[in-house]
Amino acid sequence: MLIGFLRHGPTVWNAEKRLQGRTDTPLSAEGRAQVARYRLPEAFRLAPALISPLQRARETASLAGCVSLEEEPLLTEMHWGDWEGRRLAELRNQLGSEMKENEDRGLDFRPPGGESPRDVQLRLQAFFKQLQARQPVPDCCLAVTHKGVIRAALALAWGWDMMGKPPVRLDWSAMHMVRLDPDGEIRPDAMNVSLLS
Repeated sequence: MLIGFLRHGPTVWNAEKRLQGRTDTPLSAEGRAQVARYRLPEAFRLAPALISPLQRARETASLAGCVSLEEEPLLTEMHWGDWEGRRLAELRNQLGSEMKENEDRGLDFRPPGGESPRDVQLRLQAFFKQLQARQPVPDCCLAVTHKGVIRAALALAWGWDMMGKPPVRLDWSAMHMVRLDPDGEIRPDAMNVSLLS
């Protein structure tokens, strides 16, 4: 099965470089205008669209012309706990070496009161099992979600421990595709597939 991961469009908090996590922020006017220009690849135009329950993902799916929308809580953004609404630069300045040690944990990085990327990967593995249990199993589907979720998925696909830079520089206004194999493993298919017309 081919899964196309699509990040929600920009929000005011994105522009302000704030950590959104589970905070339910809408798309900004600029974000709505950007997403309204998206054109899904032909294979995904009639595919099931599984979407995070947060409004920025729902708005993105609707504006991008997704059909068969289904809310999927497993695609909710990584929980940033006590750091939601904060800026990473401020946290790095404030926490210094403590923050660096936490970030150097890669998949096990965890904000206080929040989730680690490894926790998000466990959610994604449950999501992949649900997809494989569908009858009939679709050839492709769209997952409209968040940066943290997509990074965790691609870390699974690449076998990346989230230490250092990712294997590919990602364009967050593009679609990133992975293949879900019958054994439940995912592997990269195509990154940075342009959606802008």
